[in-house]
Amino acid sequence: MSSSTITGDPPDTGAASDPPGRAPSGKPPSGRRTWRQSLRRDWQLYTLAVLPIAFFLVFRYLPMIGNVIAFRRFEPGGSILGEEWVGLRYVEMFLSDPTFWQVFRNTLWLGGLTLVFCFPIPIVLALLLNEVRRSSLKRFVQSVSYLPHFLSIVIVAGITVQMLATDGPINHVLGLLGHDPIRFIQEPEWFRTVYVGSEIWQTAGWGTILYLAALTTIDEDLYEAARIDGAGRWRQTWHVTLPGIRPTMITLLILNVGTFLAVGFEKVLLLYNPLTYQTSDVISTYVYRTGVESSSFSYAAAIGLFEAVIGLVLITTSNQLSRRTVGTSLW
Repeated sequence: MSSSTITGDPPDTGAASDPPGRAPSGKPPSGRRTWRQSLRRDWQLYTLAVLPIAFFLVFRYLPMIGNVIAFRRFEPGGSILGEEWVGLRYVEMFLSDPTFWQVFRNTLWLGGLTLVFCFPIPIVLALLLNEVRRSSLKRFVQSVSYLPHFLSIVIVAGITVQMLATDGPINHVLGLLGHDPIRFIQEPEWFRTVYVGSEIWQTAGWGTILYLAALTTIDEDLYEAARIDGAGRWRQTWHVTLPGIRPTMITLLILNVGTFLAVGFEKVLLLYNPLTYQTSDVISTYVYRTGVESSSFSYAAAIGLFEAVIGLVLITTSNQLSRRTVGTSLW
């Protein structure tokens, strides 16, 4: 008896309906794990993110609910979300307050001066350190420039006040040169110079770390090609070094623009006094005095919300401009 030959199609196993190179339907592609598998395998690493996430949730996102009191009348001891809805009453109050606009101008001045001077100086310092060939001298300069960053703001403000006091070292040197003592801390016209100078001293060295790290990623072959083309050190810096660290520069610039109005609250609070309010009082210190000292929490919340909205607009706008002009952005 001869056996019959089966000429029909083989049974459909389901694999033929899937495109080549893709795993069967309902299964993850070969070599890729689902998030459950990743979590089960690397759960020790994911636990390291628990505390940072909890920190931002508790101290950054959860307090945002309190912004509702900018539109509600809040009384200490009452409801945490305010007693009654007042709409834009507090917004209209600070927009029509001459003191607020003076504080706003002071914030723009300090923020602008800090951005203009404190942003490029770390770049220049990093470029100069990159040209130093003696490793011992380079390490010494780095250590000395980094040190102020590790000092508390209270200590930095104390050193600044002592150095600029009427009987301090700087006025002593001016006296030896035949100049009358200058009241740096008491005169309003000197506050911006004092603040920006102390900010440069404290942050310039630490800011070079990111740029020095970015400089190490530049391919040495680019410098070799520039030297073959006859480029000197200045042209190599302009055409190779600066384009190489441009993404880092743009990223830090966007972040600095986003915090443009958030001028250092602690340092201003420690350095200013009623004699210098004319030029030293900024939005953050004004909010502190209005909300904490005067107990006008709803009014202070409205001003703080206004500052946050402007910061959001600035960082979003600068990110879009950066993406369209140089092709680098945060998101």
